[in-house]
Amino acid sequence: MSQTILLQTHRLTKAFKGFTAVSDVNLNVRRGTIHALIGPNGAGKTTCFNLLTKFLEPTSGSIVFDGQDITREKPADIARRGVIRSFQISAVFPHLTVLENVRLGLQRRLGNTYHFWKPETSLRHLHGRAMELLTEVGLEAFAHETCVNLSYGRKRALEIATTLAMEPTLMLLDEPTQGMGHEDVHRVTELIRRVAKGRTVLMVEHNMGVVSTIADTITVLQRGAVLAEGSYAEVSTNPLVLEAYMGTQAAELQGAH
Repeated sequence: MSQTILLQTHRLTKAFKGFTAVSDVNLNVRRGTIHALIGPNGAGKTTCFNLLTKFLEPTSGSIVFDGQDITREKPADIARRGVIRSFQISAVFPHLTVLENVRLGLQRRLGNTYHFWKPETSLRHLHGRAMELLTEVGLEAFAHETCVNLSYGRKRALEIATTLAMEPTLMLLDEPTQGMGHEDVHRVTELIRRVAKGRTVLMVEHNMGVVSTIADTITVLQRGAVLAEGSYAEVSTNPLVLEAYMGTQAAELQGAH
């Protein structure tokens, strides 16, 4: 597996009036790894994601993806390069079936317009690939279930399947286990581990149990700046990180493994 750098930021900064949300962040995401961004609330994690997908324009700094400077590109151009953020393209359509949702993702990747007005038979050529993706995320038995009936954890699995339909080079997962019960957290964690094989994942995640289990590299942010980076063993024993988390969160950080 290649360990070359797929995504790199250099002194990435985002300042709002009187407030710097992201400050001089240097990020290096290696190809074929799971890289986690963690940090206390307000650390700048989601702002970083918004900068990488160009939902926000950086105040200064640069973003290089697969050797190309993408700092000034538009969100649609970033997505076409294969930088796919799960919720961007996979907001589940509740009254369509699981299979129909994934098929929409496949249509977008193929550059087809959305054929809502065409007979379903015209989309049968996408059926096989859609079922492969559902099998990959463990939802093949729910292919014809209306999405509104799915559990929260299975909806998140469907979002990942729809993201995979876009054939991402880099998957950005923003809080993939947020709001889940223990059983769903375990299921989605194992799903991320499975689909990450041969792919590159950058994720924001609060659950330290999840991060400790699957992340190859962890970058810790505090007040918009990089506080520490390394393996889970390294960052979870770093005094600066423990001080940043303090109290209950620090205990969770040390006890996750």
